Amino acid sequence: MPTIVGVRLRFSKTLWFDPAGTEPVEGDLVIVETERGLELGTVVQPPCEVAAGSVPSVLKPVLRVADEGDLAYAQELELKEREALPVFRELVEHYRLDMKPVAVEYVFDGDKIIFYFSAEERVDFRELVKDLAANFHARVDMRQIGVRDEARAVGGVGHCGQMLCCVRFGGDFHPVSIRMAKEQDLPLNPLKISGLCGRLMCCLRYEFDAYKDFKGRAPKRGAIIETAVGLAKVAELNTPKETVTMRFEGGDRITVPLSGMCCSKGSGCPCSVDREVLAEAGHAAAIAMVAEDEVEFEPVMKAPQPAPQKRERPERRERVSVAESGEREDAPQAESSAEKSGTPRRRRRRGGSGAAQPPASEPARQAASEQPSKQPQGGGEAKSGDQPAAGRKRRRRRRSGGGGGDAAPQA
Repeated sequence: MPTIVGVRLRFSKTLWFDPAGTEPVEGDLVIVETERGLELGTVVQPPCEVAAGSVPSVLKPVLRVADEGDLAYAQELELKEREALPVFRELVEHYRLDMKPVAVEYVFDGDKIIFYFSAEERVDFRELVKDLAANFHARVDMRQIGVRDEARAVGGVGHCGQMLCCVRFGGDFHPVSIRMAKEQDLPLNPLKISGLCGRLMCCLRYEFDAYKDFKGRAPKRGAIIETAVGLAKVAELNTPKETVTMRFEGGDRITVPLSGMCCSKGSGCPCSVDREVLAEAGHAAAIAMVAEDEVEFEPVMKAPQPAPQKRERPERRERVSVAESGEREDAPQAESSAEKSGTPRRRRRRGGSGAAQPPASEPARQAASEQPSKQPQGGGEAKSGDQPAAGRKRRRRRRSGGGGGDAAPQA
């Protein structure tokens, strides 16, 4: 693979040369051979190997690294250039030519002088060339350049406070459009986006791709974003930091990184923000929600529970039996005690099968106590013990021969 070295010449772009056995380092001054003759240049790319098809087949050689004699001679040529520029301006004014003298360059071998000027139209400078050749006794080369090359030749400081990009970086000039300024959200004021040359600044092209890529991934300004604390609207985009500033309905503004945004619709667009991202950005409501979740999902230590105690079965209440005569007086007291305890008392019918009747409800007992007692039919008189007590149901009269109470004989 061929080995090349990059050298930047004065008033020119970076050119590639064959090291030809020399080993210059970056920043060294070297003497190279060009179409114009010998020239002094600065190494911007040290020797390196490249693919065979990426460089021209024939490269001019690097003659040598500049020594002290070459540097002293370069300073002499620089003094001559400073003296020649005022003469060039006087002759232009003398012939009243519509051109602007920019710079004068002596070729390193000293037998040729190049005069740079800028003009809007073609200029007839034949008489001017004769006078310049007679004054400097050398070959004269007149070269018209544009406003960008003029800024590179003169140099200066841009709006950023740094040396002009065309002087510091060199290289070819690429077209710069107003669309690049719009894409970077710059004010379309010619005084702010134009350089010293009067054209759009070269640096607008440097960051255009970065802005275009970021805006292709970020939501548009004014888009609605779904968050855990409500809807928000995109208010500002910061391309160098890749952040998005959102404004909520209450007026609060929060800035989140673009990498923290996700898509809730499945289409890949950044249209939602999780509450964890909002909490990291400092949103108070999101911080409170995350804190509540942490408390909710913390493992709770179970308190030791006492051993289950064996419940004692309550003693069964003794059933209250009503005697035929002597125990009727104690029945109201037994009923009142049963009502207080809430346990219904079960009664047993006299005679017959001896099966117990189901307990009557409280309204039924009251209705039974209010009804007057009926006399048995047939003129028979019941015993004094057969009268129903207060609050008790009236007992039916037994038929004759049943073996129950004594009934009166039929007439």
